[in-house]
Amino acid sequence: IGWTGGEGPGRLCGIMPLECAFKQRHGRQFCVTDCPASAPCGTFEYVRVERPEDVPAADPHAIDVAVLDMNHGWPNLGHDSLVHAIMDSSCETIGALEDAGLRVRVLSFDVRRSGVLPEGPGGRYSLYVGTGGPGHIDPRQNDGVAAFAQGVRENPAWEEPAFRLFDAIRASEDAALFAVCHTFGILCRWSGAAEPVLRSPEKGKCTGVLENVLAWPAAEHPWFRRFAALLGESACFRVVENRLFDLIPRRERPAWAVPIAFETLGVGGAPGDAVTMIEFARDRSGVMPRVFAVNHHPEIVDRFRQVMILNQKRDRGEVSETWYRERLEILTRSFPEEDVDQRLHLTSDFTLLGPLRFHLFRQVRRRAESL
Repeated sequence: IGWTGGEGPGRLCGIMPLECAFKQRHGRQFCVTDCPASAPCGTFEYVRVERPEDVPAADPHAIDVAVLDMNHGWPNLGHDSLVHAIMDSSCETIGALEDAGLRVRVLSFDVRRSGVLPEGPGGRYSLYVGTGGPGHIDPRQNDGVAAFAQGVRENPAWEEPAFRLFDAIRASEDAALFAVCHTFGILCRWSGAAEPVLRSPEKGKCTGVLENVLAWPAAEHPWFRRFAALLGESACFRVVENRLFDLIPRRERPAWAVPIAFETLGVGGAPGDAVTMIEFARDRSGVMPRVFAVNHHPEIVDRFRQVMILNQKRDRGEVSETWYRERLEILTRSFPEEDVDQRLHLTSDFTLLGPLRFHLFRQVRRRAESL
């Protein structure tokens, strides 16, 4: 895994992003409509879990990835985009998967609405991915009435077993968890690293293509220092955001919850108080994040592809016209920087796609060797 091209701060020209080889060959729309991994009897499978009995039997030829869906049934682009990110990664291992008779299987658990969770590591799961979602970070605050609840009325019974799952993942050096947005906030509550604070009227809702800045630990991190070198002295990078809450670091927080980035007060502005990226554990070699979360949406890799997914959702009748128009406006909004999409891809590669591929590829190799 790596970027090729120019060395030195701020050099983005000529850099090859972590993109599926099939999309490089056939175009960005390839894995949305015609991905070989999703073909019948292929190397990729998706299963939705809303009841315990929906969980399929364990299969030594299936590498199971658990998605923790925190959307509480709300329509969204993020969940599908995370599944596509896993599918893209599995595409890159088709040869190894076919040679060993393996497939990658994503099991998406409806955590907040149905209260279902995957089992902990040590058995069938080694890789977990947490999504964004609506409402307050504390499920007890979601009464369906308060504006910040966004219509969500929630049973908080899932939170305690989720926290036990996070404990088990962090304790297992062979397990990994990557989380975005709402799950980032949940991990902050679990760890005690930061406190959710509703954004003030002056700040308003954080939405659109904005900016974050790397914290000093990133410059010394074996993985993120590469990101820092490409960003240059400003250490600022572009992000896709859509959130109501800031996560403010607590004065007393665990040493193993390491801040990697913070918000900026507007594009080009000074660093703000809200932490936006935290590493909770690293792989046994000490190089790659193993439990890592961000408060933006790195799964929104390519606006062109997102518009295609958005159009598919509308055509299938999954979303309202108002919801569709609001998201379309964000995705098609123009920006003065000509390379904003490349900068967003750079962010996605370092804050999601690279670590995700590292851990998925390792699972494929280990399972193939075991068979």
